[in-house]
Amino acid sequence: MFHNPGGATLRFDAFHAEDSTMRVVKFVHWEEAGGWIGYLEDYPDYWTQGETLEDLKEHLKDLHQDLTGGQIPGIRKVDELVVP
Repeated sequence: MFHNPGGATLRFDAFHAEDSTMRVVKFVHWEEAGGWIGYLEDYPDYWTQGETLEDLKEHLKDLHQDLTGGQIPGIRKVDELVVP
């Protein structure tokens, strides 16, 4: 497990080939041990890493595609609930 002593929240644009639209997806990242670690805010249980920040972003895009593609069962996701 990695320690996140102040990871920043950023966003990247995820391209959806099926409808040719771009959307903003927020992610958290931090530098550790000479590399970059991060996860998508909507899927905090699924972390990835990269040698550079740009490399991490590419891995996060791949992760987003895997998690939203519908082929992996039992994915945990953060959502919102409106309560009175």
